[in-house]
Amino acid sequence: MPLAQARHERLGKAVALAVFASDPLSSVAYATEEILLVLVLAGRAALSYSLPVALGIAALLAVVVVSYRQTVAAYAQGGGAYLVAKDNLGVFPALTAAAALLTDYVLTVSVSVAAGIAALTSAFPALGPHRVTFCVLAIAGIALGNLRGVRESGRLFAAPTYFFVVSILGMVAYGLVGTVFDLLPEAPYEPHPPGLEGVSLFLLLRSYSAGCTALTGVEAVSNGVPALRPPEGRNAQTVMTWLGVISIVMFLGITYLAYDFGIIPGGDETVVSKIGSSPPTRRTRTSPASPRSSRGTGSCRGSSPARAIVSSTPTAS
Repeated sequence: MPLAQARHERLGKAVALAVFASDPLSSVAYATEEILLVLVLAGRAALSYSLPVALGIAALLAVVVVSYRQTVAAYAQGGGAYLVAKDNLGVFPALTAAAALLTDYVLTVSVSVAAGIAALTSAFPALGPHRVTFCVLAIAGIALGNLRGVRESGRLFAAPTYFFVVSILGMVAYGLVGTVFDLLPEAPYEPHPPGLEGVSLFLLLRSYSAGCTALTGVEAVSNGVPALRPPEGRNAQTVMTWLGVISIVMFLGITYLAYDFGIIPGGDETVVSKIGSSPPTRRTRTSPASPRSSRGTGSCRGSSPARAIVSSTPTAS
C-alpha cells in the first residue's frame, strides 16, 4: 500500500476503540453469565460468590491492561504476542503464541456472533428458530465490512459498538441509582432450590476461569498499533486505558445487578436481558442461607426502562 494511502487509513483514538476494543467490550455481556452458570450448580445461594469472583477477574483485567500499555510503548511498530514472544523467548514460544491466537480468533468470531444473536433473540423470542441463519449472515456482514479497509470498516463498526457501550452503562446506572437511593421496593423471600454440588474451591476456580472470557481480545490494540495515527504508541496507550476502564465498569456493574436482582442464568434469555426485564424490586435480608435473598427468578418478565437498551451486542472480532 502506498505511504500516502496508508496514512489516509490511519485511525483516530475514538474509531480505534470501536475497531480494536469491540471484542473485549462485548465480552462483558456474557462473562457474568458464564460465572453464574457454574455457581448455580451449587444452588441459588452460591450465586452470591459472583461478586468476589468478578472482583478477582476485574483485578486480572487491570493487570493485563497495564502490561499491554507497557508493550505498546516498547513496540510502536506493533507488539502482538508473536513478536514479543519471539524477541524475548525465542521462535518456538512465539509460534505457540501465534497458533493460540489463530485458534482464539476463530473462537472469538463464533462466540461473539452467537452472543450477539442470543441478545437479539432475547429481545425478540420469535426469531429464536432462525438463530443459525442470523449467525451466518452476521459473519458474512463482518467479513464484507472488513474488506472495505481499516478506516471504512472502523466507521461501520463504531456506531453499534458505542451504542452497546452507552446501552450497558445506561442500564447499570439506572439499576445502581435505584439501589443506592432505595427506589426499588423489596420482594418477599423465596426459598432456594437445592444445588447439584457443594460450594468448593474447585467450583469457585471453575467460575473464575469461565468468567475470564471478559479478557478476550485485549491484545487486539497491541496488534494494531501501526494502524493508529501518530504518535502511535501514546494513542495506543490511551485506547488501552479507555478499554480497561470501560470494560471493568460494565463487567462489575452487570455482575452486581445480576446479584442484586437475583438473576438465575439459563433458558433462552441472556442474563443481561433478564436484568433489563426484571421487575423493579430489590432483595430483602430474611434468609440466613444467603447474604441476600431472592428478588425474582431468571424467567421473570416486566416493563423496565432498561429493557429497550440491552437488545444488541456488537460482534466484531
